[in-house]
Amino acid sequence: MRFEATTEVAAPQESIWAVTVDVERWPEWTASVRRAERLDSGPFAVGSAARVEQPRLRPAVWRVTELAAPTYFRWVSGSPGVRTVAEHRLVPLPDGRVRVLLSVAQTGPLAPLVGRLGGNLVRRYLRTEADGLKRRCEQD
Repeated sequence: MRFEATTEVAAPQESIWAVTVDVERWPEWTASVRRAERLDSGPFAVGSAARVEQPRLRPAVWRVTELAAPTYFRWVSGSPGVRTVAEHRLVPLPDGRVRVLLSVAQTGPLAPLVGRLGGNLVRRYLRTEADGLKRRCEQD
C-alpha cells in the first residue's frame, strides 16, 4: 500500500528543509501531528529517531534510514505485521519554487488490511501535512 501527497512551495529549498527536519515543531503547523519528540540530540541524520503522536493512531517511533540534505529523508516505523516507510522529498523547480512530495508505503502481512481500514486517514494526514508545510514556509 502506497499513499502520496504533493504541493509546490514558493520558498527557498533550504528554508523548507529546515522546517521539515525540525520534527518537534511539526504540531505547530500540521494538525496531523499532535506531538513529536526527538529521542536523540544533535543534527537530524541517519539514525535519528522521534516518537510521533497523531490523532486516531497509536504513538509510533520513527527512525531515519536515509537522508540527503536538503533534498530527502526516509524514515521507518514498525508495528506487529506492518512496516511503514515515510519519505519527504524536496524537488527544486526552474521557477524557484520547490515541489514537496510526501509518501507513505506499508508492507508486511497486515499491510493490505491496515491500508484498507486506514488508507483514507493516511491520505488525509499526508494532505494536511503538505498544506501545512506550504502555509508555514510561505508565511516567512
